[in-house]
Amino acid sequence: MEPTSFEEIPFLDGKLLVAMPGMGDPRFEKAVVFICAHSPEGAMGLMINKPAYNIGFGELMEQLNIAWDKTRTAPKVRLGGPVEHGRGFVLHSAEYHVEDSSMVVNDVFAMTATLDILRDISKGQGPERAVLTLGYTGWAPGQLEAELQANGWVICEATPHLVYEVEDGQKWLEALKTLGFDPRLLSSGGGSA
Repeated sequence: MEPTSFEEIPFLDGKLLVAMPGMGDPRFEKAVVFICAHSPEGAMGLMINKPAYNIGFGELMEQLNIAWDKTRTAPKVRLGGPVEHGRGFVLHSAEYHVEDSSMVVNDVFAMTATLDILRDISKGQGPERAVLTLGYTGWAPGQLEAELQANGWVICEATPHLVYEVEDGQKWLEALKTLGFDPRLLSSGGGSA
């Protein structure tokens, strides 16, 4: 039996949502979304596999008037979702914390959305691992649950390897493989019994 209420769907904080074929929204085609927060009030997540082609880390730092050490490896900038494109969000390893600004998702991941983390990253004092996104993905109360019931997404465990190490173009396939799915065999339509 499919879940019919929020209480029957577990909280998804720290999980990955993997878009199914036929998602219906082209913005989320082959998307992998890290869920930062999920409650009866809605959900918030960051797409971690869609590069922001129109801006790089250096350009972003220049726009924000933040000096950065160009000898350091700059993180890629990704499109986190269709909400608030002008705002940056950093999904990062949990050892880094900015008092009153970082949201601890679990023992492995945290999220910070202030300039402090960008300043620290630019000086080499930021988190060990990070994904920088512009914008985020949000769901109103019950919206994500409805999309899950309509087979728009599958849920996958978030691992540091999958979030930080797998190339953007491979994350969708790798996430599905962790679930034992062969993407070639997935249908773009859902069904119910």
